[in-house]
Amino acid sequence: MAAPFTVIDEHEAHTVGALVEDGRVRLPPASLEAALGWRLEPAGLCRGAVCVPTARRSDLVVDGSVDLAAAAELLDRPLALDLEHRVAALAASAGERAERLARLEAPDFALPDLAGRVHRLSEHRGKKVLLVAYASW
Repeated sequence: MAAPFTVIDEHEAHTVGALVEDGRVRLPPASLEAALGWRLEPAGLCRGAVCVPTARRSDLVVDGSVDLAAAAELLDRPLALDLEHRVAALAASAGERAERLARLEAPDFALPDLAGRVHRLSEHRGKKVLLVAYASW
């Protein structure tokens, strides 16, 4: 029986039903789509118009549930599991990270100035911007 399990993806946590057996996390297809946005199709995993085919469907789908580690491997995404606390975290794929680096664009973020107005990094695209970060540790 599926029990609550937290999947962290793109800095968002989603609590979905999952089975944990023999150190493996298996998500029903609906839980996979709710947590990661990928749906199980006969050929593999799809999100929108993008599909990632798999030649080894038997590794991906076990008893009608999707093996989370196999899905992460298929999507080329690093996976960290804490089975004791029923939490999994997926990072961006190496391909996504390389693409972002090749575009020379920093991820967008927003911060308020001293007057409380919020400024986004994306507002300054195409301009030279100096970012200064300080940490006391």
